[in-house]
Parts: sequence; C-alpha cells; structure tokens
Amino acid sequence: MNRVYGKADTGTWIEASGLVRRMIPDDSDGARHQRFILDLRNGQTVLMAHNIDLAERVPLGLGDRVRFRGMYEWNELGGLVHWTHYDPLGLEDGGFIRYRSKFYR
Repeated sequence: MNRVYGKADTGTWIEASGLVRRMIPDDSDGARHQRFILDLRNGQTVLMAHNIDLAERVPLGLGDRVRFRGMYEWNELGGLVHWTHYDPLGLEDGGFIRYRSKFYR
C-alpha cells in the first residue's frame, strides 16, 4: 500500500495517483484554481487546487484517474495539494497533473 501523508509532510513535494471523487466549483478569489477531491490509492482523500491562471484546466469527470506531483499541505480532512503547475520563477521543477497521457502544468 502507498504511504499516507500527514502533518510532518506539510510543505513537501509528493507524487501519487488517485480517482476523482468530487468536483468542486473553481476558487476565483485571487489566482483561479480548479478544485476537486481525489481518493488516493493509499486510502487518503485530498483536495486538489490546480492553478488555472498558470496551467491549462484539466477536463476531468467523476471517477477519472489522474497522476500528479504537487506541494502537500496537511489539514484534518486529509490535506491539500497545490503547485500542480510549472514554477513561473524557474526556481523549482514545479508539479503537474497527468490525465489520459497528457501533462497539465
């Protein structure tokens, strides 16, 4: 079974895959983020916050499988993953969402 992420993992890059459990309306306060809940293979649930001002929107639906790399932030609900895009300053490798063999970054 895959590793479960927790409080000690806050601020670290993680890479995992999961199934879309729920679509949530975009967050338009400041930078726009596409939001959805993923059930990870380890049994954990995370909120994905994909910046659509920096990256292309992922055309997802319920039950779709995605692979991702992003920055993990712990919370009591399982956590949040953001930075699923390139680094606009070029200092980090950045992250991605891979869906149907296409990378969204």
